[in-house]
Amino acid sequence: MNVVRIGGYQGADSILTQSLRQLTAGLRNSHSSWIISLEENVTRQGETARSLFTSIDCGVRHVGYMASSYLVAQVPELALLDIPFGIQDRQHALRMLDGTVGQWLAQCVEQRTAYKLLGYWDNGFRHISNRTRAITCASDCTDLRIRTLDSDVYRRSLASMGFAPVSIDVKDFSQALQAGTVDAQENPLVNFSLFSVGKHHPHLSLSAHFFGVLLLVCHRPWFETLTKTQSEELELAALTTTQHQRQLATSEDSTTLGALRTQGIQTVMHGDIDIASFHRATHKVREDVLQNLPANQAMSYLQ
Repeated sequence: MNVVRIGGYQGADSILTQSLRQLTAGLRNSHSSWIISLEENVTRQGETARSLFTSIDCGVRHVGYMASSYLVAQVPELALLDIPFGIQDRQHALRMLDGTVGQWLAQCVEQRTAYKLLGYWDNGFRHISNRTRAITCASDCTDLRIRTLDSDVYRRSLASMGFAPVSIDVKDFSQALQAGTVDAQENPLVNFSLFSVGKHHPHLSLSAHFFGVLLLVCHRPWFETLTKTQSEELELAALTTTQHQRQLATSEDSTTLGALRTQGIQTVMHGDIDIASFHRATHKVREDVLQNLPANQAMSYLQ
């Protein structure tokens, strides 16, 4: 029998949690005798999202997901996935990640960490909400304190737009919204409902400034102890789950947007935003990131 400890950091209704459940079911339905411990949301035990990643890196847990941005400090090549306004078509991005670009990034991850990459999950286009005013151009962002995840590229990009970015772990995100610690936040649409953002932020701008990618990973030294059959079962379950997760992500975007508009959230559609002003504001960040990446990989992934 083989024990596998799986962890996540979102609530029971999250599509990420649903996907971990499917991964668990896939392993349980395989021929090997897997003993599975699934912790759907480690933040309920007071842990942070980052502590989940650390626990997989050191082998305390075996499998979990993470936003690719969290890993850029260790794997600089992952900054390719964080270039502001670099992706307009999510299917193009996912095709590239399923091909040579994804293979190259997986090699970079495995060279620099103790993770083995099992799949690229769709974390959706990220949009901006705030409690103050409609945002239609870069100048509307000035002096708004915005919550973002712990990523240097995210912070630099948002600062170049005029925001005052602050990184807050997902564990403390809801409290920051309720307390008014931040004026704005940026997230994929599915998280707007998951964290009840609309209760605090009446303004939503569909900026699509980043396309978020989640990495489904496992502890590589543990993976290398598996039998050939077990490793094949894990990789097949990961592949099936990844395909399902992406379908959920696309479907939930449409459902969530409709629900938010029904709630009376003042929504600025992407076509009504002066995207050119944001491109100009973030141009230097984009160029700084690109100069440290292989041109062939960047040209393949970006649009």
